[in-house]
Amino acid sequence: MADTALTKKITKAVDDGFDSQLKFTADLTRLPSLRGQEATAQDFMARAYRDRGLAIDRWKIEVEDIQGLPGFSPVAVSYDDAWNVVGAHRPKAPSGKSVILNGHIDVVPTGPLDMWTTPPFDPRISDGWLYGRGSGDMKAGLAANLFAFDALRRAGLEPQGEIYFQSVIEEECTGNGALACLQRGYRADAAIIPEPSGTNLGSAQVGTMWFQVKVRGRPAHVAYASRGSNAIEACFPLIKALHEMEHRWNEKGHPAFADTDHPINFVVSKIEGGDWTSSVPAWCTFDMRIGIFPGMELADVRREVESTVAEAARKDNFLANSPPDIVYHGFQAEGYVLEPGTAAEKLLEQCHLAAHGKELGRRIFTGTTDARFFGLYAGIPGLVYGPTSHDIHAFDERVDIESIRLTTQAIALFIADWCGVKAT
Repeated sequence: MADTALTKKITKAVDDGFDSQLKFTADLTRLPSLRGQEATAQDFMARAYRDRGLAIDRWKIEVEDIQGLPGFSPVAVSYDDAWNVVGAHRPKAPSGKSVILNGHIDVVPTGPLDMWTTPPFDPRISDGWLYGRGSGDMKAGLAANLFAFDALRRAGLEPQGEIYFQSVIEEECTGNGALACLQRGYRADAAIIPEPSGTNLGSAQVGTMWFQVKVRGRPAHVAYASRGSNAIEACFPLIKALHEMEHRWNEKGHPAFADTDHPINFVVSKIEGGDWTSSVPAWCTFDMRIGIFPGMELADVRREVESTVAEAARKDNFLANSPPDIVYHGFQAEGYVLEPGTAAEKLLEQCHLAAHGKELGRRIFTGTTDARFFGLYAGIPGLVYGPTSHDIHAFDERVDIESIRLTTQAIALFIADWCGVKAT
């Protein structure tokens, strides 16, 4: 980014369109794109791509098409209304490098609405923040990708490399939306995912695994509780044993996470059991999310989970003869470390410096992103770089507006240099 005049022209073009970008982000946040309910928001994105003259690819994900691919995560829900959208910019005579600008449209559930300051799908701006479920994770990033492209056109510039704008589903639970894009044949020389990274570059991320543990007890009237076996209470030592496994993994560590406190987290995220308050519960199921270090084989992880649960069950008089079942659904995601020193990373460092006036920092993610699909399975540098957001997956989720503007500037500068531009 040695051309100072061009840099100023592009960053000013971002600023000139920023009011429209902020309105677009709020309008997108207003659409409750929860799992299985993403189609309306995807239609919104498809219209936005079409209005800009991009070639539209909107397709329903078929499990049969992707279930044999590396990175696939099993699902227990219907994909009858599971839609991906890609908008493609294809120059007539491409001469620059290509880029994927990826983001996910799906958002996590809101939790109790009365615990939000204002309704989660009624976005509001206050003190420099845009509030709403999905505002930061990651609809602000989806908008930044598109409005970076708009800024170049506003500046009278046309990118000369292919650009694939991907609005995908399932990032919050499987990653199968991004995987479906790979299955569809989309490839590029680099990928940018503007997840909320605090305007840092994601240099490593843990993998994630979801599973359920199903316990069957023996029912009885509570007046004779000793005659039964309490399935809910039988889960407690199993959970304890799994947390001991979590502790062992954190003690072992990983070089990429050496400066990160407690990078591996096991969380009991849902528990259901019993049918009647005056009956000893005959069943209980708990869901657990666990983090795993890069390089850990998923099959090995599953074996250790199963052996840990089995060993804990053997110490219980009832469970020893009625062992729990383990069901894997959702994330079966490997960890990912960004290969340092790629041309894409070096360029992003320059673009960030030009926009922010300071060096690009690095961030370690103790969660997962779709970057793993590009880096692990397609040989594409997956650059996670996005705005600052607070309380994602929590109440009063919000994204810092100034960080959106600066992120958009950096992405626009990246596109201009990476893809090349010519005057229109």
